[in-house]
Amino acid sequence: MRTISSAVEDYIKSKPFLISALSQGIINLTSLSRIIKSEIELSLKKEVRYGAIVMALKRLSTELEFRTTFKIVKIIKDIGDITVRSSLVDYNFKVSETLLSNQAKLLSKVDNNDDFYTSSRGVNECNIVVSGNLISLVEDVLKDEVLLSKQTNLSSISIKLPAENVSIPGVYYFVFQRLSWEGINIYEVISTSNEFTILVNEDQVDKAFKVIKNLKNL
Repeated sequence: MRTISSAVEDYIKSKPFLISALSQGIINLTSLSRIIKSEIELSLKKEVRYGAIVMALKRLSTELEFRTTFKIVKIIKDIGDITVRSSLVDYNFKVSETLLSNQAKLLSKVDNNDDFYTSSRGVNECNIVVSGNLISLVEDVLKDEVLLSKQTNLSSISIKLPAENVSIPGVYYFVFQRLSWEGINIYEVISTSNEFTILVNEDQVDKAFKVIKNLKNL
């Protein structure tokens, strides 16, 4: 038999932003109980008192605070170098039989010491992000490929994470949530096991950097 606590937890888990707000204690539990009462009653198929929902929310808030704060914040505090690059261009190409070989030609002409180059490939699309000085080179080498879109005036923020980040769920969400709360739009995310890079518009990079840097002081 399902309990009120389990019904409340299932509901809250389906609302990611609500989970975060509860874990930080910024929601009035009495008001929230009024909002979700009908959903909880529908789930349990019986009438439920507001007080019982509030008590379930209080217990859940304490558990969520431990789950999201203790483990994730420990990882966030150990963030390594934060590297910012500006004047970047993001190309989105359609995947073709020749794209990979043309990318190899492009890479052979890139000076890895001074130039920025990164690429991510999906099933049907491939994104190539380069520093602005490589625009002519990219568009020459890949002139026969199908260009789906091109975005200029981007900046990247690369964050080095401790190795244990791969075993702790929610680390990326914790960072992206803070950026979202500040109204920062992430144009693209590129990640490896222990490092990820976000692309943002250049007019938002200072704000984004400040948000990420401040995470280390939680």
